[in-house]
Amino acid sequence: MNLVKIKCTFCDKEFSRSLGRVNEAKKFSWNQYCSRKCQNKAQVKKIEIKCANHSCSNKVFRLPSQLIKSKSGRIFCSLSCNASFNNSKFPKRKKERIVKKCAYCGKEFSRFGKEYCSKQCKTKAQIITKEQILRQIKEFYKKNERIPLKREFNHSKAAGFRFGTWNKAIKVAGFQPNPVLFAKKYIANDGHKCDSLSEKIIDDWLTVRKIKHQRNISYPENKSLTVDFVTKKYWIEFFGLAGEIKNYDRLLKKKQTLAKKYKLPLIEIYPKDLFPTNCLSEIIEI
Repeated sequence: MNLVKIKCTFCDKEFSRSLGRVNEAKKFSWNQYCSRKCQNKAQVKKIEIKCANHSCSNKVFRLPSQLIKSKSGRIFCSLSCNASFNNSKFPKRKKERIVKKCAYCGKEFSRFGKEYCSKQCKTKAQIITKEQILRQIKEFYKKNERIPLKREFNHSKAAGFRFGTWNKAIKVAGFQPNPVLFAKKYIANDGHKCDSLSEKIIDDWLTVRKIKHQRNISYPENKSLTVDFVTKKYWIEFFGLAGEIKNYDRLLKKKQTLAKKYKLPLIEIYPKDLFPTNCLSEIIEI
């Protein structure tokens, strides 16, 4: 066996190896090591660094990529070292004790971000009587000249529980309940037939401001889809059931896609834009 002397790739120590193994390593561009220990050390790509906590003398090994990812450039051997370093450099400020009065019983307490001193007080405060529900319905009618919709009344569930159903609560208050959604057609002041009270509100709003408008104009490439209102500047849609019916949401997305494709100036109006406050003046530019 022909032995030749070569240098270890890791420690530069000379050692003997057979000529055949040396030639084989050169052919495949393999590194050659004097021992298994040098081979293992050469394969370790981690860098040895000292823990960033000054009171700690431990050393840690990290990959170069891990050092680059560190925003602060500080490497710690453990979470406790990390915490002790941050606490010494960035001491936490003590929160001031804020004393408040319970919104229900008036008892003083010091819980941050709470309105009530206990769950019992919170539950009692949220209980609403029949008389209070009826009074709020009447106050709403007096202010808005119409009865409230179920979704815009804060205590609609309580009303259903106290009176049996929401419509029964409306009847007890002395009013006629709203018809089933889209079951009744409304005639706007300009004679247009509207599918809902909300569409009539929008139609009348346009009429009062002398904005000429058309109803139920078909979208390009899809005659089965129609827009609620078309003015000189805009296409206006009232999406009254958005987020409530899946098929309705699919049609809504189709209309939005067509409007984007053909660059139609589409204005989208939702129930929150009409109830309890009419915000059409902020949405539609005259």
